[in-house]
Amino acid sequence: MNKLLKFAALNSAILMTSSAAIADQLSSVNHAALGSLESIDRFNSQSVQVADIKRVVAQTVALELSAKQAGWLNQLNSAHKLSFSDLDLPATSAQLSAQASAQTRQLKGLSSQGANVYQLRLADESMLSQWQGGQVPLIAFAPRGEDTEWVHVEAFDANGELHLLDAQKMPTRPVLVVELDKQLVQREGIEVMRRVFNQNRELVDGNSNMQSLGFVEQQTAAISTSVISRIRLNDDKEPWISGAAEVYAVVNGVSPTRDEPALDVVDLPYLDHDGQDYTPNQILIHWERYRWQAADVLLMEHDDNTNYQELATTFLNIVTQVMRLIPDPNVQGYAIIPQLTNELIKAMPSHWFTNDDDYVDVFYTLFENRQYNNVMGASNNAKMTLSPLTIEPR
Repeated sequence: MNKLLKFAALNSAILMTSSAAIADQLSSVNHAALGSLESIDRFNSQSVQVADIKRVVAQTVALELSAKQAGWLNQLNSAHKLSFSDLDLPATSAQLSAQASAQTRQLKGLSSQGANVYQLRLADESMLSQWQGGQVPLIAFAPRGEDTEWVHVEAFDANGELHLLDAQKMPTRPVLVVELDKQLVQREGIEVMRRVFNQNRELVDGNSNMQSLGFVEQQTAAISTSVISRIRLNDDKEPWISGAAEVYAVVNGVSPTRDEPALDVVDLPYLDHDGQDYTPNQILIHWERYRWQAADVLLMEHDDNTNYQELATTFLNIVTQVMRLIPDPNVQGYAIIPQLTNELIKAMPSHWFTNDDDYVDVFYTLFENRQYNNVMGASNNAKMTLSPLTIEPR
């Protein structure tokens, strides 16, 4: 009996020592990861920071797989996603996650306060049964650079070992992707862009008080709009590692009161997969904001590296500079609007980050009170039915 007790005690001591050693090893790895995170150059003009941050986070999360994957599997939501707040990470990993989110918020021009911007997503719903069947997933992330040029995707296993996956083919084993919560980031980013555009509109049209009074007065009259009755994408431009698209529209025109550009941004959160028709009945254009009752619509897609503050400011700067080169905008009339839009499109690859917000398509010279049935964008990637809608005052 004494021998059995001694053996049990010895075995328990070995297990405790082994667990302590593993914990010390994980703690050491996490401290090293924190150092890697802190060493990332936040002012790197090549904009590799977000990918570098995701790499550190992916390797850290992968080391928690053995202990945490059963809980993660049970907590997957209907979209097969997990927010980082649901991962139940130990203290050092949670600290790294919070720091990664804070750095990413800064890089994207978002508020420093708010929820963690990272999440885990099962790369494909077909992988769920494999994971439930006992296959331990890899933890992957979208790499640096332009997504059309990706060859391999890096992924880490539960031991922190690196695997290279084909960037163009869906993996045959389960993969969890460390990624930005696109809906959260785009929602906050669009609010940032709207603030920039609205501040410019107030400067052009008058101070905030007059603008507010003008808005109240407009409610006594009918409001002319155009709504998206149907919309479809042929190609959402997203490889498997990037998941569903997050698309938004930038409406571009000229102020009705001054020779200044007028820009609006409209979130299209439902437009997440190509090859599907969506019928949102969503207001796209408020016509009182545009001269000549004409505007262009530029469709963009969220990617990781865009700083939304800089994006909005860049849009304004480009169209403002172009307008200043036009001696008398009223002579050319609405023909100048595509000139403004083309300058925005031309600026994208040369002035902004790689894997930033991708150009999807553009609709040139849309008019008020026109019905557009299944009109194709200039790049034949988006098809839209746009219908006039007058909103009567109460």
